[in-house]
Amino acid sequence: MKETRQAARRRRHRFRLLTVTPVALITAAALVCLVVAFRPGQQADAGHAADATAAGSRGTATSERAAPSRSASPTATRTPGTTASPSSTARTAPARPSASATSRTAATGASQAGRIRPGIGYRGVATTYDAGTGDGACSFGPSDDVMTAAMNHTDYETSKACGAYVRVRAADGASVTVRITNECPLPCAPGQLDLSAEAFAELASPSAGRIPITWKLLSPGVSDTIAVRYKTGSSRWWCAIQVIGHRNPVARLELRTADGWRRLPRTDYNYFLAEDGAGCGGTIRITDIYGERLTVGGIAVRPDTVQPTRLQFARH
Repeated sequence: MKETRQAARRRRHRFRLLTVTPVALITAAALVCLVVAFRPGQQADAGHAADATAAGSRGTATSERAAPSRSASPTATRTPGTTASPSSTARTAPARPSASATSRTAATGASQAGRIRPGIGYRGVATTYDAGTGDGACSFGPSDDVMTAAMNHTDYETSKACGAYVRVRAADGASVTVRITNECPLPCAPGQLDLSAEAFAELASPSAGRIPITWKLLSPGVSDTIAVRYKTGSSRWWCAIQVIGHRNPVARLELRTADGWRRLPRTDYNYFLAEDGAGCGGTIRITDIYGERLTVGGIAVRPDTVQPTRLQFARH
C-alpha cells in the first residue's frame, strides 16, 4: 500500500512537469524576443534606415529635375551662336572699290520673329490712306514703290515689321503683295493694314473704304541686295544704323567691339542706336527673323548715305 501511494505521487509530479515545461519554454522565448527588440541602439538604427531610404528618394527626384536644366543651360543655348563667332565670320569676299567686305553665316533654324511669324495667317481689316511719296515711320525715305502699307501699332512692334513683305487677300479672293513702310497708329487694331490707295484698289473699290482681309508674311524673290545707312548726325561718338532692302524682316543688329558683339536697341523710327558710339564704323552683323546672320565690314560712318553690300537673306 505504501508503495502504491508513492507511485501515485510520482505520477502526479511527472504530470505537473509535462504541463509546466511548455508554458515555461513559451514564456522564455517571449522574454528573449523582448530583450532583443529593446536592446540599446536598435530603435535608432531602424530610424536611420528609414531616413536613408527617404533621402535616397529625394536625391533621385532632384537629379531628375536637374537634368532638363542642364540641357537648357546658358552654355547649351549659346552653342548655335558659336558659328557666328568673330573667327567663324572672318570669311570675307575680296574687297573692291566702293564695295563693302561681307560674309554670310548660315541660318540657325530658330525663328527670331516677334508678333508676325512665318507661316501664320492673320485676319483683320484693310483701310486706305494716301501714301504720298512712299516715306513713313520706317524712315526708308521717298520711293517709287506704290504697293506699300502701314502696319497697325501693335504688330508694328517698335518697327520690327518695317520692310516686311505681306500677301493680302480679300474675301472674294483678290490679292496684292505690299511692303510695310509705315505705322498705322492707334486705334488701328491688331491685324489691321492701312494700304496705299493703289494697293487697296487691287482688292476693292476705293469707295468701300474698309474691307475684311487675311494676310501672311512672305519671303519673296528680290533683285536688290541689302544696304546700310547711318543716320544724319552719326559719328564715332554716336550713331544710328538702318538696314535697307532686306528680303526678310530684320530681327537684330550688332556691332563688333573690343569686348565682342554688341546688340543695339531698336527705335520706333527703324534705326538701331549706339548712344555711346562703341562699334560705330566697325563690322556690322545683321540677323533676320529666320536666324540667318550676315556680317558686313567696310561700312564707314557716312551720315545719310546708302551704302550697298553684296549680301541678301535667303528666301524661305
